[in-house]
Amino acid sequence: MRHDISLIAVGHATSLLLAITFSLCVLFDLLFPEMAMFQVWLRLLPGFEWLSWPSFFLGLVESYGYGWYFTLIWVPLYNFTASRQEKAPPVNSDSQ
Repeated sequence: MRHDISLIAVGHATSLLLAITFSLCVLFDLLFPEMAMFQVWLRLLPGFEWLSWPSFFLGLVESYGYGWYFTLIWVPLYNFTASRQEKAPPVNSDSQ
């Protein structure tokens, strides 16, 4: 019985998670500037500056893209290893 993870579903879910997290971090930085983390975003997101509307939307797009990057690597690896595990003979724990 094969249980592949959907590339599309995981891609959108992961990308939305990262985009929402980015938005919440920006909001946090605006509410608590003394604890701001925007220096991290400057390093992780090419072209991002603190803070303008075009830069915010660029950060959203790049965060969404990072979600797809993660998905395009992780889901095929998961599906491959899960399919190999299904083909492997069961381990007999009574042999000890």
